[in-house]
Amino acid sequence: MRRIVTSLGLLAVVALPTAAAAQSPTFTKDIAPIFQNKCEACHRPDSIAPMSLVSFEESRPWARSIKSRVASRQMPPWHIDKTVGITEFENDRSLSDKEIDTIVKWVDAGSPKGDPKDLPPAKVWPNEQGWNFAKMYGQKEPDMIIKSIPWTQKAGANDAWWKPVVETNITEPRWVRALEIRPSTVKGRRITHHAIARLQQRETDPLAQNPDDANGQPQPGTFMEWAVGKQGEIMRPNSGKLMLPGSKIVWDIHYSNGGEDITDQAELGIYFYPKGFTPKFRTSLAFYGVDREGTTGIDLLPNQVTVSEGFHVLPRSGRLESFQPHMHLRGKAMALEAILPNGQKQMLSYVPDFNFNWHNSYVYADDEAPLLPKGTILHVTAWHDNTAAKKSNPDPSQWVGFGDRTVDEMAHAWLNITFMTDEDFKAEHDARAAARAAKTQQQ
Repeated sequence: MRRIVTSLGLLAVVALPTAAAAQSPTFTKDIAPIFQNKCEACHRPDSIAPMSLVSFEESRPWARSIKSRVASRQMPPWHIDKTVGITEFENDRSLSDKEIDTIVKWVDAGSPKGDPKDLPPAKVWPNEQGWNFAKMYGQKEPDMIIKSIPWTQKAGANDAWWKPVVETNITEPRWVRALEIRPSTVKGRRITHHAIARLQQRETDPLAQNPDDANGQPQPGTFMEWAVGKQGEIMRPNSGKLMLPGSKIVWDIHYSNGGEDITDQAELGIYFYPKGFTPKFRTSLAFYGVDREGTTGIDLLPNQVTVSEGFHVLPRSGRLESFQPHMHLRGKAMALEAILPNGQKQMLSYVPDFNFNWHNSYVYADDEAPLLPKGTILHVTAWHDNTAAKKSNPDPSQWVGFGDRTVDEMAHAWLNITFMTDEDFKAEHDARAAARAAKTQQQ
């Protein structure tokens, strides 16, 4: 503290910054970069989050709430346990321990703004109705956009599941390197809970390992799903999904009440490899879980926590690209384990605090994506909490079974898998082992 004499001859006491205050994080220097990298994707004007965190003025009123959410790891929404199984992910948006500590210290210090000169340049985000991957490929739009038939969700109406079938008009085989789905309007985001695009085509490849359709034809299965928390899918190098002539998109769109009459349609953006290029590996999206055929199913008694299991044998060797648990309001946790043909068990992933509001697809890092031999059993364990302790539970006194409605339940894992021949699998396995040995030697 020091005393100064004002122009009126009065004494004034001025507080000088203490050493501790001078070392406290500031918004402009320390917090803004974190928010730009991990928060602004949702927390920006006209986006899906309830408030913007772009500027200090917008962020400061929420400081204590921000501290609470990040300290408890509720935000950003990344619910997988990074201490169990595979710990490295391509799309990890969680905060590091250091970032959490910085935010907590900033709030505890009174959330100072800092020197405006320290503020990083504003991050440029695509328009909410823009395509996320287009710029990456030097384009304004995807190579192909397929739209569902419009649907009008009336104000106050019950949830609806809209399943139109749309022709792709593909006239020659094309390999896909990336996919995006979006509601066609900003208002449409208020009513679209999720939008699934399933690829329907006459497969001639016996290695298309997905359930047959009603006519006994092998199908490539789900193309992609859009939901809050999912941006799109980019295939790994030299991998892709194949679209054939005469193919169709079978939409499965869940619409909910938006408070007013809203008409919308889903849009599927497709990015192709150049014509003539054939990737070495074909990737497919499969369902494995408790509510699939041949499993124990969903049977949730009132006021109980129920554990269910599903076991599925891999028909071919392959690389597991990503893991996304799917349950509804009573979903509590899900674990994914691999039981190898030699009996060895590998815990791959565990989500201990499932949140139905967020549909995260956890994409494994390139050198961590598990290589699983033919005959591996994928073991899915799901926990459902049908008690009052589960805040999202609408009524713990009710028995709950499988169903599409939000108040019903599901329990399965969405798994992107790249199947391989035995020769390719061995080559991939040997290359992975050699890379790890070289890295060990360097250390």
